[in-house]
Amino acid sequence: MIQQLDVNLVIPIPNDKVLISKIELQELKDQQLLGVYWSMKDLEKRVGRKQDWIKENILYPSRFRKVLDINNGGFVYYPETRGQNWTFQAKQMAHFLDKHFNTIFRGDE
Repeated sequence: MIQQLDVNLVIPIPNDKVLISKIELQELKDQQLLGVYWSMKDLEKRVGRKQDWIKENILYPSRFRKVLDINNGGFVYYPETRGQNWTFQAKQMAHFLDKHFNTIFRGDE
């Protein structure tokens, strides 16, 4: 049960601000990534590491690649020949990074 205190108090909200629920805020954040694709440079910015580290710790370990690779139903396009670009579905990749943070950065199995 939610406790409440009834107080006759008016708090002004500036015209350039709105109040929304945390759920609505999360939904808006999720929608920002819908239909967005990241390049390797975008992923470097998100992870804060260079592509060599990303490849070694995220993209190439088999425990992750079997989930990530589009050839396995994932959301990462692994270049097949030199000169092709990496492509990541932003929303799914962001979720993957959050979900596997400990495993990625501590090397947990």
